[in-house]
Amino acid sequence: MSRPLPTEKVVLRGAEGAVEALIDAPHEVRGIALVCHPHPLYGGTNTNKVAHTLARIFRDLGYVVIRPNFRGVGGSDGEHDEGRGETEDMLSIIAWAQSRWGFLPLALGGFSFGGYVQTQVAARLAGGMTPPGRIVLVGVAAGTAADGARHYDTGPLPKNIPALVIHGETDETVALANVLDWARPQEQPVVVVPGADHFFHGKLHVIRDIVTGAFAPL
Repeated sequence: MSRPLPTEKVVLRGAEGAVEALIDAPHEVRGIALVCHPHPLYGGTNTNKVAHTLARIFRDLGYVVIRPNFRGVGGSDGEHDEGRGETEDMLSIIAWAQSRWGFLPLALGGFSFGGYVQTQVAARLAGGMTPPGRIVLVGVAAGTAADGARHYDTGPLPKNIPALVIHGETDETVALANVLDWARPQEQPVVVVPGADHFFHGKLHVIRDIVTGAFAPL
């Protein structure tokens, strides 16, 4: 088996200027994946372990994976915009990726606040010519956070996009009950990882097994 290609660091353009990103590419690119990190005001970056795990999973499934830093993180310009501007930036990055690699199958992945952003990206793309073919949300932000400082009116997932929602049983940041309340009216299944906290400490291999088992290679 050949060695994975090295991670590439690039600077792309968003609505507010530079967007720093990491790119993980397979030897043969058969799809495009965008992976979003957790809340930037609480230490979230594109090197977060869950985001990194999702990137490796998608790469191994045949996707070239783009992991941007949200506004104000690392070398990305701008300030945190509670998901609005971040959504616009992600749409710009997808457009750039499609101009580089073509209109290949598109997947979205997000952890925590990054999952919240991806629900908005999915909603914006669902009615277009090339809607995402897959979306994976891990520890998605929904409802009021446990510290009471943040609230997310997370919208429903588009019916035409196959979704995989994974949540930790003992998530101390986004209560499992919040996600079930969000998922219930959509009849959206939620895969619960027993004993997992918000950051899936010691459980990253479980995320890999769940996603790899659900999605065959392209």
